[in-house]
Amino acid sequence: MSPYQWNAQDYAQSSSNQQQWARELIAKLLLNGDENLLDIGCGDGKVSAELAAQLPRGSVLGIDNSKDMITLAQQRFPPDSYSNLRFRLEDASRLPFDEQFERVFSNATLHWVVDHRPVLHGIFRALKPGGTMLLQMGGRGNASETIQAIDEVRRRRKWRGYFGGFDFPFGFYGPGEYRTWMIEAGLKPLRVELVPKDMLHQDTAAFEAWIRTTWLPYTQRVPEARRQAFISESVACYQAAHPPDSNGGVHVAMVRLEVEGLKPGI
Repeated sequence: MSPYQWNAQDYAQSSSNQQQWARELIAKLLLNGDENLLDIGCGDGKVSAELAAQLPRGSVLGIDNSKDMITLAQQRFPPDSYSNLRFRLEDASRLPFDEQFERVFSNATLHWVVDHRPVLHGIFRALKPGGTMLLQMGGRGNASETIQAIDEVRRRRKWRGYFGGFDFPFGFYGPGEYRTWMIEAGLKPLRVELVPKDMLHQDTAAFEAWIRTTWLPYTQRVPEARRQAFISESVACYQAAHPPDSNGGVHVAMVRLEVEGLKPGI
């Protein structure tokens, strides 16, 4: 189970950037249409549904460790309307699959896992021999300016008491260590690279919604009655250093780690 209380509906309305990046990633899969695919970190299910639409002779299993996300995905994409799409509550670090999938896919999820080695071992087991994986997640340097602003706010006197013993909650890694972990898991690295991205939020409200819905390790340290004030202060701190553009858009410099790997055939 997720240690954070996700608001699945709120996230679904505030994740357009993640969906766009997922579409760019799906295009790199070069699907034949008959594969069985595992989508790790399916969230509200909309990306899994787009994958299923490209697999008319295959299937997609979307997994997430948030019960609220899985419930929403099952409601939005019921099996009577999406016959090749299923959702299950599972932990990416404890994948229970044994040579069931030709493809493993994950978008904007695995940076939530600090230790990626159990994930990669699980992916190796889940893939059939000759199967491939395509992952994209936050990489080294991701959202560094956002983190700098939130860290500045959380260290202020009125907030610091909520952050005793706080450890950085994300696994943002680079190609060097990731290639090593893949090889240790039995996977052959095909491509492992950092990809800079400009995340554009339409306006300040959209940027604030992104902070509210995805920076839970920080915001959920703060009591609910004070949480909005903490979010607003973090947004103001970020925008003092990075003002909106002439159209009111808020830009965030992101860095994604994009990984392609192969399970060698027998």
